[in-house]
Amino acid sequence: MNQLGEPFEGHQLYYFTTCPYCIKVRIAMWLKGIKMPLRNIQTNRSFRDELIEGGGKAQVPCLRIENDQQEVRWMYESDDIIRYLNSGLG
Repeated sequence: MNQLGEPFEGHQLYYFTTCPYCIKVRIAMWLKGIKMPLRNIQTNRSFRDELIEGGGKAQVPCLRIENDQQEVRWMYESDDIIRYLNSGLG
């Protein structure tokens, strides 16, 4: 289980700064004290390429979730991401 303020290991959030759905997710993360790598697809082409290659599309927000068995899941909907983060998984 993840404790508040601890990094969500194996997680990265793909976003861009002016996307209202990304802002919603980032505010929820801030309110819960959740920390993880943020990957801005507007300012870093390689992050955008990673997102398309792994998740299949350049839609943000997208949460990349890698479990202990190196299995990767890509979650795209802001409400789903917030529910997942609020569940304490990570």
